Amino acid sequence: MLYRDLRAYLDALDKRGLLVTVDEPVSKDTELVPLVRLQFRGLPEPSRKAFWFRNVTDARGRRFDGSVVLGTLGSSRTIYGAALGVGPDEIGAKWASVQGKPLTPRRIERGEAPVKEVVVRAPDLGDGVDRFPHLISTPGFDPAPFLTAGVWATRDPENGSYNLGIYRGMIKAPDRIGCATDVPTQHLAIQWEKARRMGRHLEAACFIGGPPALLLAAASKVPYGVDEYGVAGALNGAPLDLVAAETFDCLVPAGAEIVIEGRIRTDILEPEAPFGEASGYLGPRKMEKVFEVTAITHRRQPIYQGIISEFPPSESSVMRKAAFDAIYLRHLRDACNIPSVTKVACHEMASCNMLFVIQLDRPVLGQPWQALRAAAAFDASLGKYFIAVDSDVDPDSMDAVLWALSYATQPHRDAEIIRGKVPRLDPSVTPSADERQFAYPDGAGASAILINACREHPYLPVSLPRRDFMEAARARWAALGLPALELRAPWHGYPLSAWTEENAEEAALAVAGRYLETGRKLAGRRTTPDGKPIAGE
Repeated sequence: MLYRDLRAYLDALDKRGLLVTVDEPVSKDTELVPLVRLQFRGLPEPSRKAFWFRNVTDARGRRFDGSVVLGTLGSSRTIYGAALGVGPDEIGAKWASVQGKPLTPRRIERGEAPVKEVVVRAPDLGDGVDRFPHLISTPGFDPAPFLTAGVWATRDPENGSYNLGIYRGMIKAPDRIGCATDVPTQHLAIQWEKARRMGRHLEAACFIGGPPALLLAAASKVPYGVDEYGVAGALNGAPLDLVAAETFDCLVPAGAEIVIEGRIRTDILEPEAPFGEASGYLGPRKMEKVFEVTAITHRRQPIYQGIISEFPPSESSVMRKAAFDAIYLRHLRDACNIPSVTKVACHEMASCNMLFVIQLDRPVLGQPWQALRAAAAFDASLGKYFIAVDSDVDPDSMDAVLWALSYATQPHRDAEIIRGKVPRLDPSVTPSADERQFAYPDGAGASAILINACREHPYLPVSLPRRDFMEAARARWAALGLPALELRAPWHGYPLSAWTEENAEEAALAVAGRYLETGRKLAGRRTTPDGKPIAGE
């Protein structure tokens, strides 16, 4: 097992030099998130760290028994990889290795579970959920602290299957938290709707902290009905230890820091937000679900975990990218049987939700469109722009993608708009008057554009010096003591399908100083302006 709990993971981050420990007093309402946020606006990704605040206060002057960690899951790909026990370049392979290979969790007794060290039940909750240092993520704009890394464990009311998902929750009272699912396609929302139709509330346990693989699995887009506990066990290298909840039939992580149990009401909704969202804007106040607390269990001196989200790039965008790139690739290449798909890249400045670039290697006719449509259909709430590119175009480089869009497409021929997408935290959609749904003038929902930027007719070479000449230039550059280079692809030219043997021969003559021979040859192919050969020329 990589990590039994959050504490073992923090030790590993510290040993790798990836953890900053702050022992000075820091207010969780005004200072803590802005401090960590600065690195996302002012440092390159590899330099970003996780933070552990061990002397946390709030605006009321309280000091908390526990501590707060932030940035521990996705401040950088290096940190995300550390959560999986791999390097940053091995994340995709790690995800691919566990697909379809869940590890059934192990149930342990209450006396063995650290999360049962303190147990309180309604009606004797005392300070309830307000005893913990919930963070104000966007000070100056958010109306309350919110859960940001709370993992909600629920069970399908019909068949009992588990779902784990990360949903934000507005702290409203010692025994009441909001539960925002944003769109009806979220898996918790599907279970909530089933419960509502059955005339019952949806019981839930929201846990904070635990083995990092649990949160990474909960944040990924696995199909409905796939048990994230099993996926997390596979990611972590061994079955997870679970323990029975206090108030309903549900298993929760034995090594979690905090578990909050209760029921999500299906007979009422309540105003929630505004809240800083991954779109880079605050999401509007709207009617959302209400979670009523029935019990709280936690470790002594619990470590409260949050996630930096809101304006991209952020911790949540790093987490989504690492998971979505691997999951979409497997979906297109394996589930949809499109073997020419070699890579999928979502982009952090698009919140990893709105823009997906699909790389294909020598696709046969029609495969780019097959891949585009399959990607758009994977999740109704994900994706506004889907772009297919050739294998020499780096889908992670917007410079390369813009090159492909500019010179491998004709909009009237290579673009298609589809309707009926479900908008998710998208302020470009006009909100309706009742603040619960979105209104569309034509009733067709949001939209997406599919763009085929693969070259589907012959092209001449990429207009950079050939690789051997650029290699020689790079050696000369180094010999001259010039600044270190960070070359971006493409950094040398290469032939494409319109390059002929005659073209190659002429290029060889040119670098041999024999270009006048080509000039004499071409003079023998003169024509009149209307294209007729000139006899005797």
